[in-house]
Amino acid sequence: MPKSFWTIFTTLPMERKLRTYRKCARKDYLKYVRCHKHTAKMTHKAVEKQMSYLRRDLKAIDRKLCHGKVLTVRQTERLDTIRTIYEQQKCMYDNHTHSVSDRIISVSQPFIRPIVRGKTSKPVEFGAKLDISVVDGWTRLEYCSFDAYNEAGNLKTMVERFREREGHYPTRILADKLYRNRDNLSYCKEYGIRLSGPALGRPKKGVPQDKEQDYKDECERVEAERRFSLAKRKCGMELITAKLRETVAHVVAMSVLVLNLRKIQSALLGLFVYLWNVFLSQKKMDHYSVDII
Repeated sequence: MPKSFWTIFTTLPMERKLRTYRKCARKDYLKYVRCHKHTAKMTHKAVEKQMSYLRRDLKAIDRKLCHGKVLTVRQTERLDTIRTIYEQQKCMYDNHTHSVSDRIISVSQPFIRPIVRGKTSKPVEFGAKLDISVVDGWTRLEYCSFDAYNEAGNLKTMVERFREREGHYPTRILADKLYRNRDNLSYCKEYGIRLSGPALGRPKKGVPQDKEQDYKDECERVEAERRFSLAKRKCGMELITAKLRETVAHVVAMSVLVLNLRKIQSALLGLFVYLWNVFLSQKKMDHYSVDII
């Protein structure tokens, strides 16, 4: 190889590695987390430091992209997600707020949104939010979303889907109190559907209340809650490891499918036990008749 080639090679500028300051960012983060008391001033300063590190790295990446660097599709999506996270955090930092619309909480799953439930153990939950309907023991997935939506708005759609499937409107709907708003009550009254639950507002004087019927409706409505519990404990809905939006939705749908398969399995098992008992009883009768003869 000619000597001039090595001369040109050695004189070419080598590509320098980006200085990300990730160790410094990690050190500042741990310094803030390990403090027992977090004041507003400390939190504001810690967020400012982390945003400065992120802003510096994004500028360095933009310079590399301007010089002809090409990213893969997955890297481009991840970079866009990080840019959106930075813009959201900067908006909350500048406006001194703690909430923003469509807030991203996961870099690998940017479609997940925080859902405030108000529970003592888990005040905020993350993941898919879904509506199911239970008709004659069969579970159907009516709606699935990753946003914090109001379930009461889907009642009319579910009732119309039931009419298309069965050919008539249901006679009663055993739903949570959340579904008993004025729009749903007027809609059910129009089509002669009884929506379970107490009346809106304060109890009126002189108007009798069928507490026994309300108690029966509430006991039967627990079946839907049991379906959620069974899907989480036995059908894998609590242990979803998928990362993409489509795959997570498919896993949820498969969990509901397994619920119905368990019902078929229990029905076949009951039929087998019944036939086995009939076979044993017939065998005993044949043995008894042979002894008499």
